Amino acid sequence: MTKPETPRADIVRIAIAQLNPVVGDIAANLAMAREARLDAKRHGADVVLFTELFIAGYPPEDLVLKPAFLKACARAIESLAQDTAEGGPALIVGFPRMGEDGRRYNSVAVIDGGKVTATRDKVDLPNYGEFDEKRVFHAGEMPGPVSIRGVRFGIPVCEDIWGDLGVCETLSESGAEILLVPNGSPYYRGKVDIRHQVVLRQVIESELPMVYANQVGGQDELVFDGASFAMNADKSLGFQMSQFEDSVSIATFRRQEDGVWRCSQGPMSVIPQGEEADYRACMLGLRDYVNKNGFRNVVLGLSGGIDSAICAALSVDALGEERVRTVMLPYRYTSESSITDAEACARALGCRYDTVAIREPVEGFLSALGDMFEGTEEGITEENLQSRARGVILMAISNKFGSMVVTTGNKSEMSVGYATLYGDMNGGFNPIKDLYKLQVYALSRWRNANVPPDALGPSGEVIPVNIIEKAPSAELRPDQTDQDSLPPYEVLDDILECLVEHEMGVEEIVARGHDVATVHRIEHLLYVAEYKRRQSAPGVKITRKNFGRDRRYPITNRFRDRD
Repeated sequence: MTKPETPRADIVRIAIAQLNPVVGDIAANLAMAREARLDAKRHGADVVLFTELFIAGYPPEDLVLKPAFLKACARAIESLAQDTAEGGPALIVGFPRMGEDGRRYNSVAVIDGGKVTATRDKVDLPNYGEFDEKRVFHAGEMPGPVSIRGVRFGIPVCEDIWGDLGVCETLSESGAEILLVPNGSPYYRGKVDIRHQVVLRQVIESELPMVYANQVGGQDELVFDGASFAMNADKSLGFQMSQFEDSVSIATFRRQEDGVWRCSQGPMSVIPQGEEADYRACMLGLRDYVNKNGFRNVVLGLSGGIDSAICAALSVDALGEERVRTVMLPYRYTSESSITDAEACARALGCRYDTVAIREPVEGFLSALGDMFEGTEEGITEENLQSRARGVILMAISNKFGSMVVTTGNKSEMSVGYATLYGDMNGGFNPIKDLYKLQVYALSRWRNANVPPDALGPSGEVIPVNIIEKAPSAELRPDQTDQDSLPPYEVLDDILECLVEHEMGVEEIVARGHDVATVHRIEHLLYVAEYKRRQSAPGVKITRKNFGRDRRYPITNRFRDRD
């Protein structure tokens, strides 16, 4: 007897679960999936599309090398499948899978009617920048479509649509009608536009509509910004979900007279641009790092400078004023205006503000080292003692009250080593680590004029104008400014962006109008500061090439571009 064919559907409602899983918290991720399924069921969804490796959290990195972790993920998938026996939408859920061949795969499970009806494995494993999947996963075979509720869906996984292996083309040729793509795509500036271009290329080549579901939330230095969307076969935008916010949204697709599916109904959110997007990424990254790692609150040194001020604003916006403690740590070179500005900043943000003078510990160190240092000139060593005294005090507060220290160095400083190990580099997380100094100023001005929609901090001027307008200084010696040691930030940041983001040679940078000796000096400082960066706290990735996953230079390195 011939098995009857599944009736052809002309309407399908797809729920996109743009959620914030926690890496390794399989039970919580499973509970989140169940809640999303029930929500989608109430809204009449036929299919729920979750994001890449949702059950494990993304990226799980070497956790997938543990057999116990893979077994726990498999049990969660089996448990989720049992839920669907009572009816409701089918589920497409990402999880790490141990195949019958003993190899590990980055997979999705198709779940319907109380069982796993199909699995599909990621074909194109990324191995660049923040990704290192070839190290832990095996590439899957070219997939075919999966029939769900009378519709043939193709399920390429994230990089399968970015590369040139022809996964989408294969799915189209084998009968897929709609492409559903689970993703774990991290944020960097301008990433939404890049994703749209990638999807547009695949839509043109496959002549199929595509749904792009992306994770949201912070995971160590990565921030996943959501911004899930669909693109119709005619290249029009079908729907656009919000950025930096978790939600479950329903998109309705209808089969047209020519047989092609088209999104006829779905959300249309406005995507933030420029400084707003960067600020919200920093805020989300800090919030999730603190909350997911179980810290009750944070503490930071508030110096009266721009970097600590924006970190205080980000902390209050991310966590609320009651979870943020700021500490002024003055010494003889701390100006009265810095003390006034720091207090005004804390007052504007509504957070706690304490003062701990560092004269006694600094002079104690100097006294202890007096005999050894006798006959030498004062200089960087004595300046660094001030920074390290501050670091010791902040870490003591952290130990005593369980507060995570927020460290406040920007990318310009970290690039050239204008920071003190075991001093101002102390801390658990740095929300501005990947922001150049000029970007710090731009975000500070933006925050004074705007409040992010999910911020817990106040409106109005939260960073005093004097902090933004005065010359930046570490205040470690009389009348010191940053430009005593560094070129103007307009010059420094451009040279660094050329060297770090674009890997440009000295000759190319000089052709932009920079002094050759200055470029050589900055290149040298960049290389010799590598050992400091290796010991720095993690921080939010904002640019295309952050210090960390994206840039893996040797510490021992004698190369200099002198040809």
